[in-house]
Amino acid sequence: MFCYQCEQTAKGTGCNMQMGVCGKSAPSADLQDAIFYLVEGVSLYAYQAGLLGKQEKDIDRAVVEALFTTVTNVNFDEDKLYGLLEKLIGVRGQAKALYEAAAREKGVTMIELGGPAVWHPGKNKEEVLRQAGEIGVQARMRANGETAASLKEVTAYGLKGMAAYLDHAMVLGLYDKDICLFVHEALSALAKEVGVPDLIALALKTGEVNIKTMELLDKANTSAYGHPEPTKVRVTGKKGKAILVSGHDLKDLKMLLEQTQGKGINIYTHGEMLPANAYPGLKKHSHLAGNYGGAWQDQQKEFAAFPGAILMTTNCIQKPVDSYKGRIFTSGLVAWPGVRHIADGNFAAVIEAALAAEGFSADEEETYITIGFAHNTVLNAAGKVVELVKTGKIRHFFLIGGCDGAKSGRNYYTDFAQAVPDDCVILTLACGKYRFNKLEFGDIEGLPRLLDVGQCNDAYSAVVIAKALAEAFGTDVNGLPLSLILSWYEQKAVVILLSLLHLGIKNIRLGPSLPAFINPAVLDVLVKNFNIMPVKSAEEDLKAILG
Repeated sequence: MFCYQCEQTAKGTGCNMQMGVCGKSAPSADLQDAIFYLVEGVSLYAYQAGLLGKQEKDIDRAVVEALFTTVTNVNFDEDKLYGLLEKLIGVRGQAKALYEAAAREKGVTMIELGGPAVWHPGKNKEEVLRQAGEIGVQARMRANGETAASLKEVTAYGLKGMAAYLDHAMVLGLYDKDICLFVHEALSALAKEVGVPDLIALALKTGEVNIKTMELLDKANTSAYGHPEPTKVRVTGKKGKAILVSGHDLKDLKMLLEQTQGKGINIYTHGEMLPANAYPGLKKHSHLAGNYGGAWQDQQKEFAAFPGAILMTTNCIQKPVDSYKGRIFTSGLVAWPGVRHIADGNFAAVIEAALAAEGFSADEEETYITIGFAHNTVLNAAGKVVELVKTGKIRHFFLIGGCDGAKSGRNYYTDFAQAVPDDCVILTLACGKYRFNKLEFGDIEGLPRLLDVGQCNDAYSAVVIAKALAEAFGTDVNGLPLSLILSWYEQKAVVILLSLLHLGIKNIRLGPSLPAFINPAVLDVLVKNFNIMPVKSAEEDLKAILG
């Protein structure tokens, strides 16, 4: 295997061993490379069919799900990955037939498509694994050259991250043909020889389309559950049986809340599910008891201590330890060998496990944090915010957030947040906020100094807020007293970064380390055009920003 798509990749250069840092086995990594290659083949046909006016939702959905499956910490099950590969062969045939039908209908000659459009992965898993070296990351590096390969990987990981957001929206019933057609277009480009300038444009276009995707997901979430509103969330246990829900999928949480109604079971969120407590359609359930634990990388310790059942709805699963392996479940695209999977939305097995577990024997000391400052809430208070800035009571805004992780150096974000002066406001999102979201920051004339915007996909809210403030002050986002201090871990953070670059946002500080898949030439482009810079120390960076 070779994999260097997450921040914690071995030695900062790539996992090239029998087991990745994330716990992914070498066969799983190779199968995911094969899945990505075959998805390119599906899109080569689907894009040509789309250009001729033919597009099928089932094909689009299959590609989106396959891309999301290859995101870090989603699917570690070799058998399920091989099963997906076999499914995609059929989907590619479906896309090819669609293209053929469109070409006949339009009276045009079909284009000869090679590479992943005609590749066959062999008769069994062992044959696929033998071919892995011909289709994986290192093969792409050899075929494209260092700089082009780096840019292709940037876009590939951006597409994977965007697919996660698109899948969440599609789960809630929203579908956008144009976004899906772009996914096919981009994957088709990655399967061909493309020049460096065009690859840079493609990466930024991916960021642009991702903003539309996050907007689609925001519409899906708020249409289903209402706009998030400021909410005090309990972060300690209550006496009684318990289920802990982690991940990002609000629909799974909603179904579980409905199925546990009146059963005497308290439901707790974990990790990126914390923002669910601010949605009116979810928090109306009185047994949504609050949030337990922090970010994904601490789950082995936190899940072992949690006295109930656990449901993983999307990525961020780690290898379950024996103390809770019998009471953890997966749903959606998540999979771990030996862990029970809920494929049909019937959470009876999870409920049974919760009732069998001991639960919290007594109420823990009540502790609360406040969340729910998405764009609707903040824009309703925009007049007050503008006034506080104009009167000098708010000097600066800091967006401190992104993916958390276990590698050393992430204490930087805690140090930075604590060092932010009292006349400055912190916006935060994604699980990076767990580095400081239980600290006390106070307020500025009633406006909390810490505004939790939501999940990683709620970067859309941050963009809406920034654009509205820029308009109010008659400037662009770069002209605002706003600094972005971002942490990254996996592909969703990559696509958010591409979205920010598409918007022309400069002076982003990124850490705790720069991506291994960005080579020096690509980094030089980012520095020259956007002044992206690695984080240093909290003291140095704060001094450079505020003077």
